[in-house]
Amino acid sequence: MISDDELRAAYAVADRTMPHVRMNFVASADGSVTLGGRSGTLGGDTDRRLMQVLRAQSDVVLVGAGTVRAEGYAGVTPRLAIVSARLELAPDDPALAEAAVRPIVITAEAAPASRREELDAVADVIVCGAASVDLSLMVRELADRGMPQVLCEGGPHLFGSLLDAGAVDELCLTLSPRIVGGSAGRIAQGAAEADRRFGLRGVLHDDEGYVFLRYAASSASASRIV
Repeated sequence: MISDDELRAAYAVADRTMPHVRMNFVASADGSVTLGGRSGTLGGDTDRRLMQVLRAQSDVVLVGAGTVRAEGYAGVTPRLAIVSARLELAPDDPALAEAAVRPIVITAEAAPASRREELDAVADVIVCGAASVDLSLMVRELADRGMPQVLCEGGPHLFGSLLDAGAVDELCLTLSPRIVGGSAGRIAQGAAEADRRFGLRGVLHDDEGYVFLRYAASSASASRIV
């Protein structure tokens, strides 16, 4: 069994003052990101504990609006930030109305002003970009607000957009010992094809057959990755 202390040591970030975007995904051995429409069904005990360790090491958990609708997210700590260019969110959504800490909604100037006003009552709405969300600007805005350590939990389209923006510093990938089949997509979708190089920084495995891989983007400063 991998202890929580071992997980904390294996995934520590050396310089927490620098902006750092860490992706966390689970996928089956044949590459599926969901089972029965949800990613959580692919995980095991160690994977769930790792998620809590990664959240504790972050300043903010970043997700897309689609992931909030599919997975929930009520009561998540630390602070939750939801990316939604069109603000397809309701103020009474549990992720907003039942948040443990006042959440953040990141959107673009093109989003309806009336929706921004509605969401202002339950969240801090940050505008980053004109027609679409400027994800590089979003990372800078979060850092300027005291949240440089960003843990992104999806979904795949948000991961793809962050890749296109060159904003991904690290990937934490759990491989589940399952063959799922079906039509579920990969962990990154919508990104332009490119040879993005990531270096392996750590490998763990548990008694259930899960493998935990830690990759750092080659552009990431070595001083920021343990």
